[in-house]
Amino acid sequence: MKRGSLYTLAYAAVLGLVCALILSAVDGFTATRKDANAEAEEVRNILAVLDVPVEAGAEPQELLRVFKENVVKEERGTRAFYSYEHPVEGLLRAVRFAGPGLWGPVEGFLCFEEDMRTIFAVTFYRQEETPGLGGEISSSAFTDQFEGLSAVGSDGSPGIRVVGDGADDINEVDAISGATMTSDKVEDMLNRTLEKMIGRDGFDG
Repeated sequence: MKRGSLYTLAYAAVLGLVCALILSAVDGFTATRKDANAEAEEVRNILAVLDVPVEAGAEPQELLRVFKENVVKEERGTRAFYSYEHPVEGLLRAVRFAGPGLWGPVEGFLCFEEDMRTIFAVTFYRQEETPGLGGEISSSAFTDQFEGLSAVGSDGSPGIRVVGDGADDINEVDAISGATMTSDKVEDMLNRTLEKMIGRDGFDG
């Protein structure tokens, strides 16, 4: 092999190694940033569902400060609850829920009033559903329906219902038009969460 060819191969090998090291370093840096952003987004949603006051557009550091000063994390069995003493509503508790949507994972937080039978709010912070259809689970038109909803049916068993039309019972909300499968999946994941944490007398702990 000619000397020029050896030089070219050596140069290509060194350049490839340098590029790989740079990409690895960039990936490590961006991974840290991504993790920090994901944590900030999660904290933002916990604060939102608990109705903790925070400035719009607050930086991650500010979100974490507000969270640490106002929210208490409670470990109850295998579940973590986030508690906040609301100045008007009293003690609120939020719990994470998750499950498969139609096109990908869905995650959010469900917040309860002190009796642990009345829903204060719900938020979806991760979802990959179809925009304008299943993606509307994150819209206020859908989530606002959960405010004041009973998490327990008339027979005393835990559960809510996402119905096709005309929700009129204390534990029913209207499904999203044209997104029956996403609505059914949301109902299922919420009810699986409720079954694990609510008994006939309320909060099981």
